[in-house]
Amino acid sequence: MARPEGDATAAFDPTVHTEPQPIGERPDAPEPGDGVQPGVRIDDFDLLLELGHGAFAKVFLARQRSMQRLVAVKISADHGIEPQTLAQLDHESIVRVYDQRVLPDRGLKLLYMQYVPGGTLSSVLQRVRATPPQRRTGQLLLDAVDQALEDKGEIPTSGLRARDEVAALSWPETVAWLGRRLAEALAYAERRGVLHRDIKPANVLLSADGAPKLADFNISFSDHVAGSSPATYFGGSLAYMSPEHLEASHPHLPGTIDDLDTRSDIYALGVMLWELLTGQRPFPRIEAADSQDSIEQLLELRRRPIAPRFLDDLPPDCPPSLRRVLLTCLEPDRADRWAGGAELAQQFELCLDPRARNLVDAPPHGHRLSGPLWPIPILAVAIAVPNIAAAWYNYYYNKTLIVAKLTPEVQQSFHDVAQVLYPLAIVVATALILYTARHLLRISVGLHRGRDYPDATLTRTRIDALHLGNRVAGIAFVFWFLGGVLFPVMLSLVAGGVPRGTYAHFLLSLVVCGAVALAYPYFAITWYVVRFLYPLFLAHGRSDAADVEHLRLLARRAGFFLTVAAAVPLVGVTGVTFLPAADIESIVWAVRILCVGGIVGFVLAYLLYGVIEKDLQALERVAAASEPKP
Repeated sequence: MARPEGDATAAFDPTVHTEPQPIGERPDAPEPGDGVQPGVRIDDFDLLLELGHGAFAKVFLARQRSMQRLVAVKISADHGIEPQTLAQLDHESIVRVYDQRVLPDRGLKLLYMQYVPGGTLSSVLQRVRATPPQRRTGQLLLDAVDQALEDKGEIPTSGLRARDEVAALSWPETVAWLGRRLAEALAYAERRGVLHRDIKPANVLLSADGAPKLADFNISFSDHVAGSSPATYFGGSLAYMSPEHLEASHPHLPGTIDDLDTRSDIYALGVMLWELLTGQRPFPRIEAADSQDSIEQLLELRRRPIAPRFLDDLPPDCPPSLRRVLLTCLEPDRADRWAGGAELAQQFELCLDPRARNLVDAPPHGHRLSGPLWPIPILAVAIAVPNIAAAWYNYYYNKTLIVAKLTPEVQQSFHDVAQVLYPLAIVVATALILYTARHLLRISVGLHRGRDYPDATLTRTRIDALHLGNRVAGIAFVFWFLGGVLFPVMLSLVAGGVPRGTYAHFLLSLVVCGAVALAYPYFAITWYVVRFLYPLFLAHGRSDAADVEHLRLLARRAGFFLTVAAAVPLVGVTGVTFLPAADIESIVWAVRILCVGGIVGFVLAYLLYGVIEKDLQALERVAAASEPKP
């Protein structure tokens, strides 16, 4: 293996101080000659302007005579599989390669591709370091693009809607905006078996509206190209390498290049985005006089968690979500990083949605307490109060209108049955509710304590969480319905018979009270799920199209339960109008309490419904953004 050394961005590198040379350079590779310069013609191209150069190649803005168009021409020694690799890739965030020409007599290869005029992230990084953190916004990115356009003699583009959107972003949001697009590019390449292996600012080009495009797959690997293997022109840039990449580039360490996967590119992307966010990489400065020694020093540093002093470099307006996403990218153990580009892209999308990101990662000075279990006492009260109130109302209603008209023996039997049936129903229903929620609570507590779970487990748990409110409401309603059936039956058995109409009256009253007992707790449970459980699971995995459908279903169900909550006072008043005048007078104050309580409950349910609806919309936006783009 060739001796690993520094990278072509060393001029902008505060971490490694060395001359810019690529890892894995072939010592026998011919270089583009001095005659290759602006103003000359080479093959079908008139070279107009040098756009950049490195140890492998020079890149020119050129006019292709046969097609009468401007292209970027990369002139390098005739080796590598970059054209074959890039020919597979057609994505909006990857530079489009048109074709190549080979000049055998000069040992050169001409790779011509889409011309991206806005410079690279290297120029953005220079501007970041020259700008105080409090003055960095999305406009900084556009200013760097405009400067690159002016340097090439082009007129900066204005009036594009995309530019207006970028200009309105904070700097952390701008970094997330760039990260999402680059993660989508990695996901696209990953689906086609392509690894980049050299992500750095110089390899990210910018369009006129600031959109990033991943370029320079010169040392990339594709398992879909004949003759390609991970060892082919293996290399990378020391300053951005993952620990396993550094280990693979050291001749005396056990790691091999075959071990690298997309998670290594994700690490490099995390380093680059952290550097854009803060102005420096999240590692201490070292001297790199000797190649193998420098790799060992870098490897030792990158096997450690990010030091607190580098966390202090994060800007004050950095959302906790972005901090979490980048730190996960930079995990020393690749098993702890994001599994792929699609999952990472969704996490960056989350960072761009203020409401959704505050659900998943509460702001440091917010009012949300930590831990998934603290709202449970509130939920217990929210479930218990409506059910106890409904039980009391039902007991009083049936005792006044039905039982009071029966014999004293039957009345005593009613009291005895009620003392057994009501507590028994509450205990059994509570046990069933806890049994239904056991899996959700166990996983949520485990995640909060740092445990890892398979993706399939998290997916199933997310979906189960969205159905928790419906299941609890179903349990409550079933028990109230069964009470309406069993209560008169038990009363009849104990008392030796009751009037036939008593059965229908008990059933109707218990069903109405069941509506009270299920509608109001539903909103408290759903609020808990949407505010705490589902965001917790989303922070540790990736949602998909199935989540979108279940989120929409939950929104529709919330609307149904809101209708039920609104109907409770109306049903109560309507039912009273069918009673004889004497009976109405005996329960009028209880009906008033039902109506007032129903109105108060509906107002609270409506307020929670508004919060739940907005939260569901935010979570749906994030889930919908996870769909891979073709």
